Amino acid sequence: MTAALTGVAKQVVAARDKGVRKGRVSADELWESMSRYQRYVVLNGLGDQILPVLVALPDVEVAIGERPVLTDEQIAEAVESQLGDAGRLRRKVLLATRIALVKAAVAALPPKADPDAFVVPDHL
Repeated sequence: MTAALTGVAKQVVAARDKGVRKGRVSADELWESMSRYQRYVVLNGLGDQILPVLVALPDVEVAIGERPVLTDEQIAEAVESQLGDAGRLRRKVLLATRIALVKAAVAALPPKADPDAFVVPDHL
């Protein structure tokens, strides 16, 4: 979940930065140039919106070396289940925004690792 949240945070920060939009700097470079506190503020704000939805997503079988594949309907259902009471227009905007954020989070997840191939270094 940390990788998913960080991936979304990088996209959000990059979307707000003029240097990234003009191609002068990459999203990763911008993220690395931020202080730890600046990163925390972004991650904290996004965490309240994304983490409950990621937990509400249905369990899917994921092959080793693959990323999870979720349908748009599964993501929309999970987002709707986590939306509170809001006006009709505000709810529509929140739904569209959070669906986009969750799709980006799922895309940022690393491929599933093989638990049998996990090797602990000797120095640990």
